[in-house]
Amino acid sequence: MHLFFSGIGGTGIGPLALIAHQAGYIVSGSDKQSSIYIDYLKKNGITDIHIGDDQENISKVNEENPIDWYIYSSAVAIENPGSPELSFIKEKSIKSSKRDELLNHILKEKNLKLVAVAGTHGKSTTTAMMIWALKRSGLPISYSVGAKIDFGEMGEYQAGSEYFVYEADEFDRNFLKFRPYLSIICGVSWDHHEIFLTREDYQQAFIEFIDQSDQTIAWEEDQKYLSLNDSSKVMILDQSNKQIDDVKLDGHYNRLDAWLVIQAAHKLTGKPIDQLIEIMNSFPGLSRRMEEIVPGLYSDYAHTPEKIRGAMSVALEMAGKDHKKVVIIYEPLTNRRQHYIKNDYKDCFNGASIVYWLPSYLAREDPNQAVLKPEELIAGLSDPSIAKPMQRDNNLKEIINKHLEDGDLVVGMNGGGGNSLDEWLRQNFSRN
Repeated sequence: MHLFFSGIGGTGIGPLALIAHQAGYIVSGSDKQSSIYIDYLKKNGITDIHIGDDQENISKVNEENPIDWYIYSSAVAIENPGSPELSFIKEKSIKSSKRDELLNHILKEKNLKLVAVAGTHGKSTTTAMMIWALKRSGLPISYSVGAKIDFGEMGEYQAGSEYFVYEADEFDRNFLKFRPYLSIICGVSWDHHEIFLTREDYQQAFIEFIDQSDQTIAWEEDQKYLSLNDSSKVMILDQSNKQIDDVKLDGHYNRLDAWLVIQAAHKLTGKPIDQLIEIMNSFPGLSRRMEEIVPGLYSDYAHTPEKIRGAMSVALEMAGKDHKKVVIIYEPLTNRRQHYIKNDYKDCFNGASIVYWLPSYLAREDPNQAVLKPEELIAGLSDPSIAKPMQRDNNLKEIINKHLEDGDLVVGMNGGGGNSLDEWLRQNFSRN
């Protein structure tokens, strides 16, 4: 079967394309821009990728090998519903769907039990931790995670595996298309406001997701936030459990995510908790989660107040060991999100000596919304004096180099993809 993935460079579509490739499908695809993720896919065997959305390229691909199934990302459907590719697919009556339908097809065809990680923040880290725990426990697994990991691919299909570990994204209500064998909820707070117009709508989606799961593991505070009823299907964890202190990873939220995974892995493998704690204490991390680019310079995916607080807890613990100052370069993700969270930043950067605040990374924007400037967002901080508007330019590069020379710990926080702060940092600072 020939599968064509539109938006193949995305963190949801890309891993699924890898999985399909490894499972024996013919895979091709396209994306609106080149990126390090496109390069990554090509290095892993998916070479038939073209940049741009036009009928000429997809027609040529279809002529050489007829496309059986066209899979497109939520971003493609939202940004360009009348795209040339979609028009071509409709004209040729080629089967098309979002990623959830294909993944459900693979789960059924390969007889895999779905272990889904859901939540507003911490999904990628918790998913990667779950993959690490099960692999180190000797369990063959298949999985999809929305970030690069150095102990496996972003997506992997392993013949003979019983479980499929999946980062279940709530954007566009994707996660409601699944009925997991086990779900892990790693923290819930209102997000994706253009999809979930009210907090109650967002909460209801998670309640439905939990109802559709055979078993769920969640924190007590999320049980309260979602008003979950007591159920034998839901295992509720207490954050005050002293055994969590045996997890030695940097960052309070990383330790909490690890504890969720330890409980889930114990349920699936039967391994003793002490052994699983030892496995998690050797977790190597993942791309863009306090990932070191060069000594002293890190990149993190933090782009909401909750994620920022989590990243700050890690950065401050790391800096405290060597008595370093913490310097943040922050690029907000999407202007539309800023209109909802601009008053929630407040103290989330507490502990930073300075925050260099960049213009927002724009994607899937509402053209009727004014683009908020860094100065307007900085005003929402409890102490605006710690932040300074900045541009991605040579001046910023010189400032970063000066902080690194002074021995400061510098963290770039951003959630964008191609042409984001993360890519800019990698292009301008290199170990080579």
